[in-house]
Amino acid sequence: MSMIDAKTGEEPGFLTPRVWIPFMVTSLIWGSTWFVIRDQLGTVPATWSVAYRLIVAAIGMILLAIVMRQPLKIDRPMVGWTMLLGMLQFGMNYNFVYTAEHYITSGLVAVVFALLIVPNAVLAKYWLRRPIGGAFILGSAIACVGVGLLMLQEYRAAPMSGSEILLGLLLVMCAVATASVGNVLQVTPKIARYPTITILAWSMFWGSVANATFAFVMDGPPVIDMRPSYIGGLLYLSIIGSVVTFPLYFRLIHDIGPGKAAYTGVIIPVLAMLLSTIFEGYVWSTLALAGSALAMLGLIVAMQAPKPDR
Repeated sequence: MSMIDAKTGEEPGFLTPRVWIPFMVTSLIWGSTWFVIRDQLGTVPATWSVAYRLIVAAIGMILLAIVMRQPLKIDRPMVGWTMLLGMLQFGMNYNFVYTAEHYITSGLVAVVFALLIVPNAVLAKYWLRRPIGGAFILGSAIACVGVGLLMLQEYRAAPMSGSEILLGLLLVMCAVATASVGNVLQVTPKIARYPTITILAWSMFWGSVANATFAFVMDGPPVIDMRPSYIGGLLYLSIIGSVVTFPLYFRLIHDIGPGKAAYTGVIIPVLAMLLSTIFEGYVWSTLALAGSALAMLGLIVAMQAPKPDR
């Protein structure tokens, strides 16, 4: 998949169905996963919850590849690349996020993760030689102010101590860093020559192996929680939150670039707060309203398609 439309020579606009449909579906689903992750932490160590999620997701992605008749055979160099991608995107990233939710609220984790737009855009510029347009810079600056207000709101509302919040924030920033490298890595020419489903199936497979090994070393034999909410949450995170969303998200990265695709992370906290309003009685503060408004404005500005080269 190319980031430039073959017929027009332009990057697909945000309002084209191939962009806004996967963008909104991914944002809505991932906006709900933060609440589900919180219930996964308790009886089962975070490391095993991550491992279970990736094992189920890897099986689901392999089945999806078979149903869609996507090739599962890859060459030897690609084995190493998918191992690296799996370790970054589905190993380290997930473990950092799950562990961070031990120390800070899921809302604060979601808000901080919105900063993914910055490293994604920078890495895409210097690694993929993809220019950063003026509209994207302006929109991202506006969105970052909005994210800052949302972060301040969540920080004030957090019941944790200062040291716990700092540790949680550090873990989330580590998650952002590993996710960003994984995002940009999968659109490099060496990896992009294979279908997205193929790359995801292998990356999730290696991620599940790495996570299970790490969980066993850190927390011993597997522990399972048989509560219906835990099992249901695990299936939701694995199938809906991973197998459904990652092909859509990686397609966005191909179509509009890593920086703009990461704007799903800016929308996710707002959607999460909307869901919390509906299901948990969340009350919007002035900071939350202002931050959300700026995040939306930043999205509108940043998503302006660049003019084609003539």
